[in-house]
Amino acid sequence: MKFQTSLYLIFLTLMWVVFAAARKPSLRRLALLVASYLFYFTWGPAFLVVLIASSVFNFLWGRVLLRRPLTSLLWLGLGANILLLASFKYAGWLLGAFTISNSLLTNILGAVGVSFYTFQGMSHLLDVYREVEHPTPTLVEFLLYMAFWPTVLSGPICRVGELIPQFRRMSTPALDDVSTGVQRILFGLFMKVVLADTLGFGLLAGEGVNTGFNSISKGWSGVDVWFLAIGFGFQLYFDFAGYSHMAIGSARLFGIQLRENFNHPYISLTPSDFWTRWHMSLSFWIRDYLFLPLAMRRREFSWRILATIFSMTVFGIWHGAGANFLLWGVYHGVLLAGHRILQQFGRRIRGDVERFRFLGLGKRIASWTVTFLLICLGWVLFRANNLAQAGAMLRAVFAPRGYFKPTLRPNFYVLIICVVAGYFGYMALRQLWRSFERYPVVARLGWAVSPVLYCAQIVAIIVWSRQAATFVYLQF
Repeated sequence: MKFQTSLYLIFLTLMWVVFAAARKPSLRRLALLVASYLFYFTWGPAFLVVLIASSVFNFLWGRVLLRRPLTSLLWLGLGANILLLASFKYAGWLLGAFTISNSLLTNILGAVGVSFYTFQGMSHLLDVYREVEHPTPTLVEFLLYMAFWPTVLSGPICRVGELIPQFRRMSTPALDDVSTGVQRILFGLFMKVVLADTLGFGLLAGEGVNTGFNSISKGWSGVDVWFLAIGFGFQLYFDFAGYSHMAIGSARLFGIQLRENFNHPYISLTPSDFWTRWHMSLSFWIRDYLFLPLAMRRREFSWRILATIFSMTVFGIWHGAGANFLLWGVYHGVLLAGHRILQQFGRRIRGDVERFRFLGLGKRIASWTVTFLLICLGWVLFRANNLAQAGAMLRAVFAPRGYFKPTLRPNFYVLIICVVAGYFGYMALRQLWRSFERYPVVARLGWAVSPVLYCAQIVAIIVWSRQAATFVYLQF
């Protein structure tokens, strides 16, 4: 059952009616758990068995750690989770060498959401071992924590201390919860169906990002690569942020608030800033449970640099097996390490720079430009079909002569320019609106304009819904 289908909207409506009818918190928790299992069952009965087994194991092992918080027991629990994750995400890479059919591999190894709920189970074990203060969940509460349908497929990655208290309250959703939930779902649908899918398929068939990466046989020019990299960066952003909006909105309908996953990452001024805005639930998970424990082992600056690169390498491998993801993680590790080194060097000369305050705006523009281009260039490694294709595309970027030989259709360049200009134009108008919304006239104008914008979104979603593409991040 996909978020962007009418079937999901029917499921969500029926579930909300059942939730409202069940008055007791215990009945509401049970209703949410059954609904979550039914939702996940539609992706494959065998995968539901894996989810339940993982949930029960992590619950029981958490109880063992609660009584005996031994390092050896922690590593056994983490090892079991890592083994499960590796079995479903990386075994296919090995079995592929034995020419097993793709369809068989998909049936055996295609458990959606395993990366996300496994990390949730591991965070529970780590929090118990560290004696982080949060309510000890019952079995039903923990099963719901692992299987809650808005998050089970692609996050946001949650933690026990965030969800269990909300599961226990299970109060009737307020009007603000319902209105906010509907708005977030609508906006997420718009981002996915209208923006992400249009970038992927193109205004006309064969003119989108997918074709640019999959169907070029004569090679790419430097212009092609930059437009494809930027186009895919925005396609992935609209796709995954749209999913996150729908997940957060779906949970909000039931009075449950999930952590945010995106915060306008393409306005970031530095690589570090980018990773506090992009896929925040995962980047903060890597920071809290991997980078910080490693970085605190030694005080040397060089050690922290190595910890940064290692953590981002794990971040890349988490997305899947293959050299592309490995190199993408290393690439971002090097970007973050380079930024930290520049920060260290900048502290020594800051006094001289601050004398020239008029350079502040120019510095910010230059910092944003470099960050934006480096982030987008990294998407080539992430999206390329194989390492050879990534190498060919990156070589085209650094071959000046090739910039004068574009090979993609003109509509593709126009589409990317319009989407990027529209995004940053929207961000500028949004900031301007926030600057003036405290005035009563502007506030009344907002009440008048909002229904028109919502209707326009609905119409656009209906018109563009002819293409039902799967969310990109479901493969991770």
